[in-house]
Amino acid sequence: MKDVPIQKFFVGDKQPLTIFCGPCVIESEEFTLQAAEELKEIFSRFPFQFVFKSSFDKANRTSIDSFRGPGLDEGLKILQRVQKELDLPIITDIHTPDDARIAGEICDVIQIPAFLCRQTDLIIAAGKTSATVNVKKGQFLSPWDMKNVVEKLVQTGNEKIILTDRGTSFGYNNLVSDMRAIPIMQQFGYPVCFDATHSVQLPGGLGSASGGQREFIPTLAKSAIAAGANALFIEAHPNPALAKSDASSVMAFDDLKTLLSQVERLYEAVQCSSVSSH
Repeated sequence: MKDVPIQKFFVGDKQPLTIFCGPCVIESEEFTLQAAEELKEIFSRFPFQFVFKSSFDKANRTSIDSFRGPGLDEGLKILQRVQKELDLPIITDIHTPDDARIAGEICDVIQIPAFLCRQTDLIIAAGKTSATVNVKKGQFLSPWDMKNVVEKLVQTGNEKIILTDRGTSFGYNNLVSDMRAIPIMQQFGYPVCFDATHSVQLPGGLGSASGGQREFIPTLAKSAIAAGANALFIEAHPNPALAKSDASSVMAFDDLKTLLSQVERLYEAVQCSSVSSH
């Protein structure tokens, strides 16, 4: 498996665990900087590689009335402040080839949302940037279908690739996580991340918004680590009840601390087991 660079560190098989974490959407400049600072302090207590995540535009919202964020220009300015002032690598979603080109000049990692993982023009534009590209597996795809996505990116000459599982559609308004997806996608030669918060969503479950089962985030996150995931994606918010996006599936900061403590011990055990088996 390739070690994939993000700023000053690498994501890979024998590397420290990488965690992409932050509020789902940029709610304001002050809120985002405050959240990033608090998360940096939380992660400083653990041996994890922390990448701050927030979206400048949530283009895939259930309702036309849902909050989407400040937009590309303002959102990237805010993320750049987080990157420079707090010395943190940043990741954000992109939705169009133009987003890819512009965000790819600033962000350490650009992320292809699950619903867009088959959009060839978007994949190619992302690959042509100097950023690491994280692609979320579509809820509608099998894990082995992601090999085609990898091949599209490799054709651009960019092999800084991470694949992320975020659950698979299971009937109406429901997702199920198949942990076999992690080792299957790792066979393509790149690190695999597990999105523990979007995987507990109930898409459109509230009618005009997605629901979620936040109580299962720890169960799925720990299962993914046991299955060999190289990274975790966890959206977190200081007050989930007030979150402007994905309020039913983001973690409270206090709950995040508890989960990180459990994940630390589990990841260490998995790594020790891997070393001894060789």
